[in-house]
Amino acid sequence: MANTKSAIKRIRRITKQTAVNKARKSRYKNALKKMNSLIEAKKKSEALKFLPKLNSELMKIAKTGNVKKQNASRNVSRFTKKIASI
Repeated sequence: MANTKSAIKRIRRITKQTAVNKARKSRYKNALKKMNSLIEAKKKSEALKFLPKLNSELMKIAKTGNVKKQNASRNVSRFTKKIASI
């Protein structure tokens, strides 16, 4: 258990930041799931409309460092290819 004043403050800060990071990660995963469901249902027009929103969402999360930028870019690229193949 933390016994210095600064360590106690850091624990408070870390718990708040953990909650924020979990929320961001959840938004990331939900966006990917939504796009996957659109692709599996072969709804090309809806998937194309959702693609810019997905890109925006992934880049916002990558900017914070929860997910690496290359990971976000790779996901967008793969989804774009999948949409094109529908």
